Amino acid sequence: MSFTDLAGLGGIGFVLVAIVVNAGYIRGGLPLPNSGQSLDEVTAALASVGDALKRPSVLAPATWLFLTVFASGLLSVLWHGDAGPGAWALVGFAGVLMQNATFTVVEALRFGLASAAARDRGSVAGLWSLSNVLFGFNQVFLSAALIGFTAAGANAGLIAGWQTWLGYASAALLFVSAAASPYNTGGTNKIARVGLIGWLGWATWIVAYGISLLGR
Repeated sequence: MSFTDLAGLGGIGFVLVAIVVNAGYIRGGLPLPNSGQSLDEVTAALASVGDALKRPSVLAPATWLFLTVFASGLLSVLWHGDAGPGAWALVGFAGVLMQNATFTVVEALRFGLASAAARDRGSVAGLWSLSNVLFGFNQVFLSAALIGFTAAGANAGLIAGWQTWLGYASAALLFVSAAASPYNTGGTNKIARVGLIGWLGWATWIVAYGISLLGR
């Protein structure tokens, strides 16, 4: 199996595992950013989350590994060491690396929140605000990944027209949602659906790109 095949499988695997992880969080009652819950409700949920937080998080490192392999595969196909349009793939690769690094902190903060809710409830408010804003700001890195790899892929003829528009539209939605993050310290972002639609577009875009890599 070639590296590009592995990269394609990595992209599809990232989306599938990310869905499983988030479904596990929702089923376990973990309060997620933009949930609209009051601080008291968030604290009570975090205090009782227990193993419902640990079990899905076991799979979280797999998502970062899969996404890194996927992005590395795209970079190897789209950029050839020059300063041409393919260099946009460097922007996409940087966006993926930054998203992985940032989301590692977001995941760790969830454990800090659960511990604070069980032992020192007075610190939950600050950690909850930090987690929400960081989660929101992280969307700008998804936007960078979409813009970079979409521009490079469209120039190389690797992606179809609909995927190009999907990439740019999703990037715009995620950027708008990221810019609004300072107004979501309490988890009550009024444009939360904008970010959600952007993320669903990002996930669809990755699956389509993964299939393209498998077909090479």
